Amino acid sequence: MVRKRRTELPTASSGESSESTQEASGGSGSGSGGGRGSQQPAASPQQGATGMGFQGGRGWGPQSQQSGRSGYAGGRGPQRGGVAPQQQYTVPTEYQGRGRGGGAPPQQPPAAAAAYESGSRGRARVGGGRGVEPVSSGGPPSKPLSSDLHQATQASYAAGGTPHRVPSEASSSRQAAESLTQQLQKVSIQQEVPPSQAIQPVAPSSKSMRFPLRPGKGVTGKKCIVKANHFFAELPDKDLHQYDVSINPEVTSRGVNRAVMEQLVKLYRESHLGKRLPAYDGRKSLYTAGPLPFISKEFMITLIDEDDGTGAPRREREFKVVIKLAARADLHHLGLFLQGRQADAPQEALQVLDIVLRELPTTRYCPVGRSFYSPDLGRRQPLGEGLESWRGFYQSIRPTQMGLSLNIDMSSTAFIEPLPVIDFVTQLLNRDVSSRPLSDADRVKIKKALRGVKVEVTHRGNMRRKYRISGLTSQATRELTFPVDDRGTMKSVVEYFYETYGFVIQHSQWPCLQVGNQQRPNYLPMEVCKIVEGQRYSKRLNERQITALLKVTCQRPHERELDIMQTVHHNAYHEDPYAKEFGIKISEKLASVEARILPAPWLKYHDTGREKDCLPQVGQWNMMNKKMVNGGTVNNWICINFSRGVQESVARGFCQELAQMCYISGMAFNPEPVLPPITARPDQVERVLKTRFHDAMTKLQPQGKELDLLIVILPDNNGSLYGDLKRICETDLGLVSQCCLHKHVYRMSKQYLANVALKINVKVGGRNTVLVDAISRRIPLVSDRPTIIFGADVTHPHPGEDSSPSIAAVVASQDWPEITKYAGLVCAQAHRQELIQDLYKTWQDPVRGTVSGGMIKELLISFRRATGQKPQRIIFYRDGVSEGQFYQVLLYELDAIRKACASLEPNYQPPVTFVVVQKRHHTRLFANNHNDRNAVDKSGNILPGTVVDSKICHPTEFDFYLCSHAGIQGTSRPAHYHVLWDENKFTADGLQSLTNNLCYT
Repeated sequence: MVRKRRTELPTASSGESSESTQEASGGSGSGSGGGRGSQQPAASPQQGATGMGFQGGRGWGPQSQQSGRSGYAGGRGPQRGGVAPQQQYTVPTEYQGRGRGGGAPPQQPPAAAAAYESGSRGRARVGGGRGVEPVSSGGPPSKPLSSDLHQATQASYAAGGTPHRVPSEASSSRQAAESLTQQLQKVSIQQEVPPSQAIQPVAPSSKSMRFPLRPGKGVTGKKCIVKANHFFAELPDKDLHQYDVSINPEVTSRGVNRAVMEQLVKLYRESHLGKRLPAYDGRKSLYTAGPLPFISKEFMITLIDEDDGTGAPRREREFKVVIKLAARADLHHLGLFLQGRQADAPQEALQVLDIVLRELPTTRYCPVGRSFYSPDLGRRQPLGEGLESWRGFYQSIRPTQMGLSLNIDMSSTAFIEPLPVIDFVTQLLNRDVSSRPLSDADRVKIKKALRGVKVEVTHRGNMRRKYRISGLTSQATRELTFPVDDRGTMKSVVEYFYETYGFVIQHSQWPCLQVGNQQRPNYLPMEVCKIVEGQRYSKRLNERQITALLKVTCQRPHERELDIMQTVHHNAYHEDPYAKEFGIKISEKLASVEARILPAPWLKYHDTGREKDCLPQVGQWNMMNKKMVNGGTVNNWICINFSRGVQESVARGFCQELAQMCYISGMAFNPEPVLPPITARPDQVERVLKTRFHDAMTKLQPQGKELDLLIVILPDNNGSLYGDLKRICETDLGLVSQCCLHKHVYRMSKQYLANVALKINVKVGGRNTVLVDAISRRIPLVSDRPTIIFGADVTHPHPGEDSSPSIAAVVASQDWPEITKYAGLVCAQAHRQELIQDLYKTWQDPVRGTVSGGMIKELLISFRRATGQKPQRIIFYRDGVSEGQFYQVLLYELDAIRKACASLEPNYQPPVTFVVVQKRHHTRLFANNHNDRNAVDKSGNILPGTVVDSKICHPTEFDFYLCSHAGIQGTSRPAHYHVLWDENKFTADGLQSLTNNLCYT
């Protein structure tokens, strides 16, 4: 269960899909700071009910201090609900932290060298919000960690491109940490600096820090051939030149800039440009294949507006264009890089080639980012509420092992339908708008949807002048007046349109569109405006629109491959005048790539089941004849039904079936609820939850018992109900909840009940399965010494939500050698900030001075408390980082990991492997033969476990594509793993197999 911590910004509610992460820290699993209810900023020291305690954590005092469930500042009382202890851990006396509850004064270790605190000797229960149960302090000191953990130094490229590494054991961890600190000090963030200033570290030159080289290619698994949507691009043998372009007067529109340059090339290509056809980026740069016959030259260009059909003189605009030589783009170094003889990718040269290949599609289609869309590339599909989907393609040139590669993929996105504004509003509100006046909510919805949208007027014949909407008028059209002369003579909008254009306004009760700026607004009645075609909708789509868009984009692999091939033929790169000019040749064949299919790992289940272990087949397996390896305990539970269509008898029957399934699967699950199920209205979710929780606790508390689980039945379309419910359970009540939809309650299939039982077990602290290789200590670089595995990601708000925070989440394994249980921490941070701000932080406490904490430190401490051992190796999987942010994220977050380790104990610097995981890329892998039953899964996708580390991967660095899952519908997207730091010296096979195996835990 994810435990939320509140920073200065409000957190978003947790979703059901992310609930498999577990709480390993003891305490309630409730919100910010761990105590129920009261919430403090994370920047201030959290006393009493600390959220796993930055300087110690929950539940570390003597057990006598843990009495009672006193919500806001006390402990939760005797903890249970975790798995039964497998072993007793002996923890040295030096690791004693401060208690969490009962008002006991915090015991503060010396601030300068706080010992790496741990829980006391006892049963290390790691579970969904229940956690460690300390028994007593004491026990003999454990063997101290060896100080000679290997630390990698930066790779320096010797001749021939092989890295020269200093022997890892040569220096102490302190020296290695110091060397890294020196390396990172340019961007290390001082706590006193405000976040807005502190989060802009500049990427150092790549000479100061290199990503690890590929340690050879993997050999494990069954070899096969797959096709990738990469097309070989022959490197041109041209002398590329870059020119700076300045256009005056300056305009912000790339379209206008392009029109100016198009006119310039048309007029002067033969006479002044040496017959060259330049490629232009729409801003400040122009590229040519060879030099222009001047160093700097000025041109005067006149743009004439289109004929509006009125016979009036057309508007002419004059621009002064200065083209000046800036640099030569070096293709020689790009060639060396592709051969692996140079470390740095020459970004300028890649950018030139990208711009050249984008030039023609930019004139043909509507460009959006790196994609191009057009109604001609596939049928438009309505998405509802005035939106439609357009088909298009993504295109990007990439350096790979096979040389330059053009990555092409199919794409769809939402555009605003080019409708009359009246029709758009009718669709948006989904009703006949003339039937009743607009409500305030209607006006807000219309204003939000139309702000920034471009419209053209329809009341002036062929003169289709375009405007951008800035807002809506607060008054109805019939009430609007404006001055028509300098004397202040006022005229109504209705009168003006009738007298000037002979146009009778029908919907005078509606507001007008406001166009132009706020100081001098122009009023346009909605009925004289039509939305201009080709405007992408960038705001958030609703659920129905997302479903409709997914239906359009969801293609079987074979269909997608054919569409990609058709796109390449349609683009006819061999006829592209720009590609010809620059000597770029694109293959029309998909790249054939060597791949391997990694074997699935054996999974261990409980010995009392008929099947004690299991080998997944094609990425799938079920719970038939198996029992959970560690069943959790649910003694006390209740059910609330928010779906009107589910009668209480049905709800009761469903709960009994679910309880029975949990029991059969290996849990200790009481068949009877604390209180009978009740039905409630969704609009009263908060009151009902808190009242029912209070009623259950009134019954349980005199017996010293806790409420373990809330089962909730939701309507199939429940809007914000799910999010509200999770927020209340997680942050107010500290209660584990399991939601079930109306449709599943009625079907009540055994498969569904078994899946829900697995989720419940994890939430209450059980383990469903463990890797056989983990318990038999056969996982390289994990089984040999205590290892902690982190996963981290940042979720950003949707476009258009300008004030919402970004949400950072970090999970970490809490058991070893099993590496199956995970504790999670969540916190809010600055809007759209990718660097995780709370990994490590310090603040000033009036009593204790400088106090350190943060997510890494908390999770390291809870690992120590749960296992009785310090992690001697850290593997950090970081999701959602784009290539442009690699250096920035690595420097900032590796530094935070280092500081968190050092704050726990002097010289404590376990070796770190930092891997970025990317899902938002456009590489797709297809079976070489779609008809070969042995090469595809049921959905026609490549087999789970398919790994690629050649040809389409980076020329020199350690990266690979892995598709670990079976496809269900559409085309599977492999995850792209890129190793940015590796002190553990993983082999390709070692990291690929570990990563694939972790996908099964």
